[in-house]
Amino acid sequence: MSRIEGVMNALKDRGRKALIPFITAGDPAPEQTVGLMHTLVAAGADIIELGVPFSDPMADGPVIQRACERALVHGTSLRQVLGMVKTFRETDDKTPVVLMGYLNPMEAMGFEAFADSAVASGVDGILTVDLPPEEADQVAPLFTERHLDAIFLLAPTTTDERIRAISEHSSGYVYYVSFKGVTGASNINVEEVAAKVKHIHELTALPVAVGFGIRDAETAAAVGRVSDGVIVGSVLVDTIARNQNDSEQLKRALTDLLHPMRNALDGLAS
Repeated sequence: MSRIEGVMNALKDRGRKALIPFITAGDPAPEQTVGLMHTLVAAGADIIELGVPFSDPMADGPVIQRACERALVHGTSLRQVLGMVKTFRETDDKTPVVLMGYLNPMEAMGFEAFADSAVASGVDGILTVDLPPEEADQVAPLFTERHLDAIFLLAPTTTDERIRAISEHSSGYVYYVSFKGVTGASNINVEEVAAKVKHIHELTALPVAVGFGIRDAETAAAVGRVSDGVIVGSVLVDTIARNQNDSEQLKRALTDLLHPMRNALDGLAS
């Protein structure tokens, strides 16, 4: 059983929902990333999605694009990101870490070398935005052999046939994108999300985590009622941007944003 599967099963047994925050590695500076990861855990994170900065993040809106730019100014590389996870593992061997990014840096490193390094660093799952399962023949077996969870995206437009096919190639959880568009928008329709997630649950046994549009405790609770977990990204990354010049204030701001979401999700179990 992977670390992700273990966490998701434990949450389900306790009637709780997963809180999955996303930050970009190297933002606002590489030396701060590990500390921010620990801050997220202390504020209630069950799983961390750690973005690998990329020059052309096609699925991301301007907030995360600017985070990638800030990280790349410091020369943050995929190897450095793996090193950050390894450092995080020195004091946290429980919280799953999912690398979220794009195919090019992995291909440049070499898929097998990347998979080996990811395992050695303590990575638990990989979400490659621009790698659909139909084109993952080279990569997916490497992940499977090393017990790395492969996480794929589902969209509002994904057909039943593709939901089944994607689920067959997925492990850990599936990531449902709550609306058509890029990260950072706020036009989430909870009723539509509820109907789609209910339908996805009829087609897969995997947990369904919902991302895009989760901005506060209210939206986290609303989406948590109809899903197995919520993924929080742009609002955290924007908080980092606004507090990047004061590391202690940044940690407080992230905690002040994430902790109410944790409480709201936990309130669903009572």
